Amino acid sequence: MSQSSNDSSAAPVWMQALGHPQTDRRLEVLRGIARSGSISQAARDVGVSYKAAWQAIDTLTNLAGVALVEKSVGGAGGGGARLTAAGQELLTAADALAQVRGSVMQQLRAPVAVQRLGVQTSMRNQWPCVVQQVQVAGPLALVQLRSQHAELELTARITAESAQLLGLQAGLPVLALCKATAVLVQAWQLAAQTGPVPNAWRGKVTRVAIGAIGDEVAVQTAAGVQLVGFAIAGSGLRVGRKVVVQVPESSVVLALLA
Repeated sequence: MSQSSNDSSAAPVWMQALGHPQTDRRLEVLRGIARSGSISQAARDVGVSYKAAWQAIDTLTNLAGVALVEKSVGGAGGGGARLTAAGQELLTAADALAQVRGSVMQQLRAPVAVQRLGVQTSMRNQWPCVVQQVQVAGPLALVQLRSQHAELELTARITAESAQLLGLQAGLPVLALCKATAVLVQAWQLAAQTGPVPNAWRGKVTRVAIGAIGDEVAVQTAAGVQLVGFAIAGSGLRVGRKVVVQVPESSVVLALLA
């Protein structure tokens, strides 16, 4: 029998926001608000911009499904912000989960691969990487990455606020992800006609699934990285064919390992 929505044994809806490690800067923003009663002060304490702090609040609120922060009126400062009951409970749960998780991982001496398995997503292309450089230009950040298990370099273009909230810096391990539908696969002769572009690698086709609106193609790059992407319908690509795989910088998503 399914549980009703008001079953006391069911987890509160705000628990959905805890799909991130306890050290997530978004949670630190909430902690800062709880301490200072100010979003701007919380941003300064965490070391992010005011805009990034609001992005953190909005993201966690969307994940939780309930309000986590509310405006407070009056007082010596003339007003500010405070956590709702759900926001307070979220931080308490985050601390408890972090302690339990840390204890289990220590007892099992779990390898880093186990940590990566904690990320479940529909994105089929996933590569453990290390940040090489972060270049911020206005509202955008260009993140240079190198794959941990292959000589593969790639670039991600994300917002400056996201780079701040993730705490991206050289040497930080991250997981790079990209959905297959964003990856373009072309015969290398065709790709050569367009000239050099970022995130383009040569490889060989390992599998092909022919479709009416596009051919799904699995590729192994020269660096040994496996990718899945799409070629135009009727591409004529076959197993063993030399191809070029292109991944738009803005299609690369970065995730921190728990």
